Amino acid sequence: MRKLIMWNVITIDGYFEGEKSWDLGFHGQVYGKELEEFSLVQLNGADCLVFGATTYKGMADYWTNANEDEGEVAKYMNKIQKLVCSRTLQTANWNNSVIVKDAVSEIQKKKQEGNGDMFVFGSGNLSESLLKAKLFDEIRLCVAPVFLGKGKLLFQTGIPEKNLNLIETRALTTGGVILRYGFQN
Repeated sequence: MRKLIMWNVITIDGYFEGEKSWDLGFHGQVYGKELEEFSLVQLNGADCLVFGATTYKGMADYWTNANEDEGEVAKYMNKIQKLVCSRTLQTANWNNSVIVKDAVSEIQKKKQEGNGDMFVFGSGNLSESLLKAKLFDEIRLCVAPVFLGKGKLLFQTGIPEKNLNLIETRALTTGGVILRYGFQN
């Protein structure tokens, strides 16, 4: 069975997005060669990306127009299978994308198929639903050394209590820290 992994960059105070949609300026605090290499390792181990509709639209707009400076990451992002979890979206034109209406049941099925990991990037509302359904196997966060003070929190209230195991910590020269946690049975 393949793993479902959440990947997000968050601030010290828990925000994954500023007050406006796609307000991700704090990502620049942690992005560099180390995080790019980590991203490539993650993509190399994945065979599917999972997005909510809003994140899908933003990622599709960005990666389908990425310049050559984006290199290997752009190549992977554009070729990998993508599941778009949305009850309202009618089309998904980004290469190798499929719309699924019932995220929980479809992802339960998809976890039984394939060999590579499945990653949820961004997609706060979807991540909350998948956490409540206990579908995540691992959470990976890059904590940016920033207090944002306001915006959209990654973890909202109402997520069931669950203990996690620390798998890895990795300090970045940019001041960020990558944290990997697995769920206890």
